[in-house]
Amino acid sequence: QVQLVESGGGLVQPGGSLRLSCVGSGFFSDVYSIGWFRQAPGKEREGIACITSSDGETRYADDMKGRFFVSRDGNKLTVQLQMSSLESEDTAVYYCAVHFGTFCPLDSRLFDYWGQGTQVTVSS
Repeated sequence: QVQLVESGGGLVQPGGSLRLSCVGSGFFSDVYSIGWFRQAPGKEREGIACITSSDGETRYADDMKGRFFVSRDGNKLTVQLQMSSLESEDTAVYYCAVHFGTFCPLDSRLFDYWGQGTQVTVSS
């Protein structure tokens, strides 16, 4: 079955960097996109970035541009999220999810399968 597993979360000081990974398996189609989302306590889940399987096209939420960078390995099933200049407001559970289709959405409602999430805490 379709599975996604995130890793790389942890505690980081303000101004620091962190790299998250998402490994997918069991995909039933080669046409998909993987997105990164986060959810802070008491807030709605928000989209960060997305990358397509076909050509590696990326898409970012407007307020995530510049500090977050999404990339993938050659096998296309491992996707990373490089985060820099982290602030306390970035503290959240970070999720990756897969959308089967050609579009690279940032709307969480369009994603079909989700990982369990990884906690990122930015604190001194």
